[in-house]
Amino acid sequence: MSTNKRLFLRGCMKHCAVCGQGHLFRRWFIMLPRCPKCDLKFERIEGHWTGDLGVNTIVSFGALLIVLLVGFLAFWPDPPIVAIIIASIAAAGLLPLAFFPYSKTIWLAIDILMRPIEPGEVRPGFGPEPETL
Repeated sequence: MSTNKRLFLRGCMKHCAVCGQGHLFRRWFIMLPRCPKCDLKFERIEGHWTGDLGVNTIVSFGALLIVLLVGFLAFWPDPPIVAIIIASIAAAGLLPLAFFPYSKTIWLAIDILMRPIEPGEVRPGFGPEPETL
């Protein structure tokens, strides 16, 4: 399996993209500041949270679109509007909360794919080593 695919799959499983460590959350909405195994700082730059917010929004709106399309197309020409509204509210209200920690680790994996780990950013043995003179 390629390194890029491995990084992304680790993020999808709520694990550290660099080392694969799990248990990165104290509670559902509270992520540790650093990975306990490789010491990667999860908020690598200021404003890092906007990326995971974007991932969560895209997935949530995508699910809402699927609920609406399936609801209308499956029962056309007489769709059950009340049932579709209830399902839409459930999808729009619950999915962002349920997907929250996954969006954080998925965004971290995407960020590492776009801006690879630099020397000194993780413990020795987990990434590129600083050059010695």
